[in-house]
Amino acid sequence: MKRTNKGAQPRQQGQPPAEFVERRPVAKGNPVQTTMTGTQRPEPVLSALDRVREAAKRDSKLRFTNLLHHVTVDLLRDAYFALKRDAAPGIDEVTWSEYGDGLEERLPVLHDCIQNGRYHAKPSKRVWIPKPDGRQRPIGIAALEDKIVQQSLVLILQPIYEEDFLGFSYGSRPGRSQHQALDAIYVAITQRKVGWVLDADIRGFYDSVNHDWVMKFVGHRIGDSRILRLLQKFLRAGVSEDGEWAKTVVGTPQGAVISPLLANIYLHYVLDLWVQWWRKHHARGEVYIVRYVDDFVMGFQYRSDARRLRAALKERLLKFCLELHEGKTRLMEFGRFAMENRAERSEGKPETFDFLGFTHICAKKRDGIRFALRRKTIAKKLRAKLAEVSKLLMRGRHRPLPEQGSWLKSVVLGHFNYYGVPGNRKALDAFRTLVNRAWIRALRRRSHKARSLTWARVQTLVKRWIPSARIVHPYPDQRFCV
Repeated sequence: MKRTNKGAQPRQQGQPPAEFVERRPVAKGNPVQTTMTGTQRPEPVLSALDRVREAAKRDSKLRFTNLLHHVTVDLLRDAYFALKRDAAPGIDEVTWSEYGDGLEERLPVLHDCIQNGRYHAKPSKRVWIPKPDGRQRPIGIAALEDKIVQQSLVLILQPIYEEDFLGFSYGSRPGRSQHQALDAIYVAITQRKVGWVLDADIRGFYDSVNHDWVMKFVGHRIGDSRILRLLQKFLRAGVSEDGEWAKTVVGTPQGAVISPLLANIYLHYVLDLWVQWWRKHHARGEVYIVRYVDDFVMGFQYRSDARRLRAALKERLLKFCLELHEGKTRLMEFGRFAMENRAERSEGKPETFDFLGFTHICAKKRDGIRFALRRKTIAKKLRAKLAEVSKLLMRGRHRPLPEQGSWLKSVVLGHFNYYGVPGNRKALDAFRTLVNRAWIRALRRRSHKARSLTWARVQTLVKRWIPSARIVHPYPDQRFCV
């Protein structure tokens, strides 16, 4: 169930080895070794950041007091090319390509400012994006040079914290993905003693992160005062909205390059280590947790454990300026025996819960006897995606058909690549059908002649450009075991 950074399995493509079950003890002190050939070869020369990671791995309490010298011109260049090229500009209105025009002249100047302590972070530009429930979410867009500096800090700090983070943390970590988190919760529910599920939600997490606490947590590992000052500059840079600057005393901008790493550090100390301690000292039965940044689900063998942990978790979060969203946090009977137990009590079908884009449902396999965990696309997300696609199709209905078809093909394939899990074929077919209908409506609005678009012509376009629904991912237990 848990992936560990200290196992004895060989690494594959730079990823840490995985444990099959969370409760399996970690093999301490076994170094990860590659297969040796018959010919002796010299040891590979470790890069500077590789040596940092090795030091963090050897001593879990080591504080790094000299890290800023790793911020070199070469590292800043790597950070620049690691950024999203089509991201929106910040308050400086400088795009990725515009900054790259004079990159080799700009980077030495930026490097000098950082090393001499003259670098000042700019406020983040606040924009609002709609949420599926109709509300709006604030997003902070940093200036491009701030993004470069933040990314360089991520490249330095991440190797250290990857040795500390626990196996059930999956979000915003190298070599980890949403589907690995989905696999983990699937295996816990279908193969472990899980009868109750706590679907938890932290209210406004990114807006509630306490600056003093996050600096204390970072200080457990980082003793370089210059690195700490850089982090404080980003936390206190403020936000700019419609030309008005506002001071930030709490929170980290959702959308900033460094925010996911700070969020993982914060929740590592507030939640992960505490849950690991609690289930070892207080749980009567088995307890599992899967966390993807601030979104996490927990599985319990006994209801009493779930109730006691929920009460203790509420107090734990309040201590660190966080709060459970009571309206979105639910404890439900869920698992292999939930359907039978609820039927005996005449309580109806088990509740469902949403996690990482999927609604999880207690179901039966084709034989009608064995338990199956069904996962389907969240209805709200499906409707929101279709509305977005329909709007863009209507807006670009006068573009050449090959251009429309190529774009729509990439959209449909991207949807299938994420939601193409076993058991979700019906939702994939529905998405494809509704996308086809939206395209037909847009094409018939091109002109009066286009309204008579024949069905044969439509079938030809769909067959050429729109791929059929397909299952991309294997069953979680197959992939997770491997």
